[in-house]
Amino acid sequence: MQNPHSDIKALTFDVFGTVVDWYSSIVAEGKKFGNTHSIDIDWTQFALKWRAGYGPAMDKVRRGELPWQNIDALHRRILDALLETFEITGLSETEKDYLNRVWHRLKPWPDAVGGLERLRKRYIVATLSNGNIALLTNMAKFTGLPWDCILSAELTGHYKPDPQVYQTAADLLGLSPNEVMMVAAHPGDLRAAQAVGYQTALVPRPLEYGPDNIRSVTPHASDLVANDFNKLADLLRIT
Repeated sequence: MQNPHSDIKALTFDVFGTVVDWYSSIVAEGKKFGNTHSIDIDWTQFALKWRAGYGPAMDKVRRGELPWQNIDALHRRILDALLETFEITGLSETEKDYLNRVWHRLKPWPDAVGGLERLRKRYIVATLSNGNIALLTNMAKFTGLPWDCILSAELTGHYKPDPQVYQTAADLLGLSPNEVMMVAAHPGDLRAAQAVGYQTALVPRPLEYGPDNIRSVTPHASDLVANDFNKLADLLRIT
């Protein structure tokens, strides 16, 4: 039987939450940082609030309230506000920068590296993230994520879910949108990719916001739905 997805040549991946576990990574590093610097706070809330500032910060860029800046810069704006909120004082610029770059050191979900290795046997596998290129490159180096290509919204001066991000990624890969499958845990990302002509795969990550904030994903009309990257490889008939 012919593979119904035989026209796919590349898989592009959302990264934060889909490929890497930002919550557990930030909580673990936060606790370690707190022990070293005598900072006694609830790092689970710190991580959740940091992530919660991500969308509103990008929206300010979209509305022109902030000039274009990459995710490292937006993360730092959010971090500076959180340091005030949590009454964390006395950190040097070097220490603040190190803490901000925790987003470069996020650890992958258990299935991510092995699943990507399987998927890249047949397809180009690339990031398609709002994270900036330096962040995504450092993360790949830190965790061993086997990307063929690092693509970022930074290349377009837009942020997902703006259509320019998806169209530019296909163009840079030398493909038409229908030859690309977007893989994400977030239905909004997939809907935006579909609107440009991508095929899509939903990989839910119910633990993205931690074990005390398990979130069910709203059903979404994706071409494929898989519990993890290895199951996605199975559905795409990769041995």
